[in-house]
Amino acid sequence: MAETQPRLHTWQIDAREYARQERRRGRRHAYERLTGPSTALVVVDMVRFFVAGNPYGLGIVPHVHTLARAVRAAGGTVAWVLPAVTEQATGWAVDFYGPEIAELYRGAGGTGPLRSRLWPDLTPAPDDPVVEKTAASAFFPGRCALRDHLDRRAVDTVLVCGLVTNVCVESTVRDAATLGYRTLLAADACATRDDTLHNASLTTIYRSFGDVRPTSELLALLATS
Repeated sequence: MAETQPRLHTWQIDAREYARQERRRGRRHAYERLTGPSTALVVVDMVRFFVAGNPYGLGIVPHVHTLARAVRAAGGTVAWVLPAVTEQATGWAVDFYGPEIAELYRGAGGTGPLRSRLWPDLTPAPDDPVVEKTAASAFFPGRCALRDHLDRRAVDTVLVCGLVTNVCVESTVRDAATLGYRTLLAADACATRDDTLHNASLTTIYRSFGDVRPTSELLALLATS
């Protein structure tokens, strides 16, 4: 079997979407400054189940690592969110996916201590929060402890990255915006299965929920925070 080679999405947002926002607010991006200590990088579902065998998942690993280092250097928080492993699949999952796929997803978070479940090339710092979620969104009320960790650190800005763009990442961005966080998505540090799905989510997020920027621009904002 051929080894999976890392790839990055060819991502884009249509020029007319940029123009729409520029007409509305007078600038392309809503958030042009970051304050390091009040910023958190939220890394979604970078576990073996989703990364292994997905060339785009493998491709974003270096960008996730680079963003994590930069956020910590700026005095911010890096939070790792993993799928919770429950005792049994929910009735909803069995009805929706069928019993076999529901069971597959039930165990997607892996086994062992939480920190060991992350993709091996990603190592949390000792004070990084590592939490589980029992919903697609890391901010859905009552389904993840992430918000409590961020509130204790007076975080008002979240940079979101991880897997997969059009499901758990987009869900997390939507709920972060609903809760009032200044929300940014790292366009080249999240991934799904193909460019079409990826870019559709980027467009939706940019239009309605948060800024969308590449890693290089986020690093520049963090460097001046």
